[in-house]
Amino acid sequence: MPRYRRGRGRCPRWVARLPYADFFKPAGIPLMNLEITTLLMEEFEALRLVDSEGLEQSEAARRMGVSTKTFWNDLKSARKKIADALAYGQGIQIQGGSYRIQE
Repeated sequence: MPRYRRGRGRCPRWVARLPYADFFKPAGIPLMNLEITTLLMEEFEALRLVDSEGLEQSEAARRMGVSTKTFWNDLKSARKKIADALAYGQGIQIQGGSYRIQE
């Protein structure tokens, strides 16, 4: 029997473009021995807009079409996942989520 999330589903976020690479791993650790952290596409986009593009969170939230609270939750989750992956030598895979590509 499929498992369903409680409450409302996630609203899709606008994403400007897909990442150039969707998998990163630490050097020297074979893939079969690697634990993988999955970064959702909307978490990646939130991180890209604030930390790479230098946007304020309110402007980045507007571009993604979500509230600043929703944006903050995505950004906080992305930063935690990346920090844990770096600290514990995990791979990072960018995939999935609820998003739409802007055209």
